[in-house]
Amino acid sequence: MRRTVRLAAVLGLAGMAVSGVTACQLASSAAPTWYPCQGNGLDPRQECATLSVPLDYDKPDGERISIAVSRIRSAHPEHRRGVLFLVPGGPGSGGLGLPSTWGARLPESVRDEYDLIGFDPRGLGASVEANCHVPKEDLVLERLRPWPDADGGIAGNVEVENRVAAACIRNGGALVRSIGTRTEARDIDRIRESLGENKIAAWGQSYGTYVVSVYATMFADRTDRVLLDSNDDPDPDLIERGWAANYAVAMEDRFPDFARWASSDGNPDRVAETPDAVREEFLTVAARLDRAPLPWPGAELSALSGNGLRQTMLDGLHSDKQFPFLAQLLNAAAGSGTLPAAPPAAPEQTVQRSTAVLIATLCNDVAWPTSVGDYTAAVAADRARFPLTAGMPRGYSPCATWPYPVAPRTLVNSSGPSNVLLVQNLRDPASPYSGALNLRRAFGDRARMVAVDAGGHGAYPSPVACANEAVERFLRDGTRPETDLTCR
Repeated sequence: MRRTVRLAAVLGLAGMAVSGVTACQLASSAAPTWYPCQGNGLDPRQECATLSVPLDYDKPDGERISIAVSRIRSAHPEHRRGVLFLVPGGPGSGGLGLPSTWGARLPESVRDEYDLIGFDPRGLGASVEANCHVPKEDLVLERLRPWPDADGGIAGNVEVENRVAAACIRNGGALVRSIGTRTEARDIDRIRESLGENKIAAWGQSYGTYVVSVYATMFADRTDRVLLDSNDDPDPDLIERGWAANYAVAMEDRFPDFARWASSDGNPDRVAETPDAVREEFLTVAARLDRAPLPWPGAELSALSGNGLRQTMLDGLHSDKQFPFLAQLLNAAAGSGTLPAAPPAAPEQTVQRSTAVLIATLCNDVAWPTSVGDYTAAVAADRARFPLTAGMPRGYSPCATWPYPVAPRTLVNSSGPSNVLLVQNLRDPASPYSGALNLRRAFGDRARMVAVDAGGHGAYPSPVACANEAVERFLRDGTRPETDLTCR
């Protein structure tokens, strides 16, 4: 689920690419001291610095930690409006390289308006490192996500998630207890302050839409233009719990796109003759693999189970470009043939950091149910209603045993400037349109929405020209559609 590491949607949540930056020069003063970044595939103009922020904002004079920041300055300072923060998804994805990667998607007319600002959220990348020291075998997505057992039970899920939670409680320390969305919003504001800016524009994607929405709620008068892409439901009583549950809806929204493609005439990876037959084939093969997994050399678990196929589906529906691999795997498994090469595993250190930040955010942001029985019933009902995801979106959470208090509720609302634009695919496989509508309602007259008749996670840039024009016009001169718009 456009990622260099498929971590960002662990436990049913969605995310973006982990930063390609490996290191940057450091500075410790209040105002950044900039140095050339080091890393692969970066724009040579990108600079890096490190800022010092409080570990605990309730103790501003206490322990400090480091946050890595990056920028690409406007090539035409005479046209510069301010700074545009690029806020990554996850939770658990870095953003230090985003001025180079996301910046390349923007037309020059927009890049001239802003210094592009990236950062690695606390716990990730070149920022202070979070690590729960989770057992390596539990870091595999097929286990870390709460996939039910082959028979639909959750005993294995409970065992893994309790082990993961215990590792974070035992090893995460004060840093893991500090991580959460409201804290990230405060870190962003400290970066703003260090840059000497009164206001910031921001572009958040996936989980980044919630981060930016919280920032725009806590610090409304410090926001300029706010662009939110692939939007999360801001329900303050559910947040991440709701996003996890929404995965079942999102997959049902998106799978028909794959089924049409996989049943099209002339497709060398054709699965079946009709979209309905593609769906039936997927469900049949997944059930067969539940009973008898196939050897899969090179895969992290060395075998393809039903949940392994479902996990590949969740990843593969993020972009049409991933359809062929999903179809090839499905066809090979259906015929018990040679499976295609498994995707390479991410470095363990990267996965440990991402997992620590993910678990901390899930558990510190909102309270989760604690009863195993409640999860068992929810999984059974979800499994029957949404067979593609087999009950995983309602599975047992590591947060069920989390002993720390959760952050105060954040009620995203219409108080503040009318400076928000949402852009959203109608068939997003991770952040469904129905949830995005709830964020649109929460912002009220502060916001407009551009809905795009397309599938995939990440609506900008889009294959639909009118969506790109609306986004770029907004970033360039602040103009939004007079009313909500659907681009087809």
